[in-house]
Amino acid sequence: MIEIKDFSKIYNDEKKAVDNISLKVNDGEIFAFIGHNGAGKTTTLKSIAGILDFEEGDILINGKSIKKEPIACKMQMAYVPDNPDLYENMKAIDFINFICDMYEVTKNERKEKIEKYVNLFELQNNINDEISSFSHGMKQKVALIAALAHNPEVLIMDEPFVGLDPKAVFDMKEIMREMCKEGKTIFFSTHILEVAEKLCNRVAIIKQGKIVKVGNMEEVKGDESLERVFLELDEENFEKGK
Repeated sequence: MIEIKDFSKIYNDEKKAVDNISLKVNDGEIFAFIGHNGAGKTTTLKSIAGILDFEEGDILINGKSIKKEPIACKMQMAYVPDNPDLYENMKAIDFINFICDMYEVTKNERKEKIEKYVNLFELQNNINDEISSFSHGMKQKVALIAALAHNPEVLIMDEPFVGLDPKAVFDMKEIMREMCKEGKTIFFSTHILEVAEKLCNRVAIIKQGKIVKVGNMEEVKGDESLERVFLELDEENFEKGK
């Protein structure tokens, strides 16, 4: 479970990038976080993952504070950024094993997981190549395999489908559904509203650092598409700004 309590993030003592938001992502839930570039999605996700410090509020991972117990929180989660910053000079398999070492995954456990996901994402012929030779989509697959190999209780992803081929997108959605059935917590940002609409239990829309709509998919979109709701909120904000 992820609990975001009265969370704000300020850059350079100026405007709040995220302004006093509160959310709860339950066990066994796939939760989408949507908004324009600069709305505060990545700032929020990085703060949950313990990458960014923040000034106000708190974030709990299965009841533990990321501020007070960062290591205990990070051992339960995996974070996949929108632009994976991998060790370019490492072989893909070495990078994945390096992450598994950090999470103290046994050799037997990692062997099974790595083989499963390498085959699923069709990286068998490239797994021993240096990451520097990989396309963005291949790097994304390596980051996903490294995240999934240690079987996290909480999975946080920033635009996980960008750069993936259609088969990999399908496979990743199936993995997310399976994790959901196992009671895991999944919180991710996406610009692909159709995917969010079909995949997620709940959704939050963030604009200019504030949550403007949150709820289960039917509550948020009603009889309309999620895309239409998102565009209508845009129009409302535009009218208010006139």
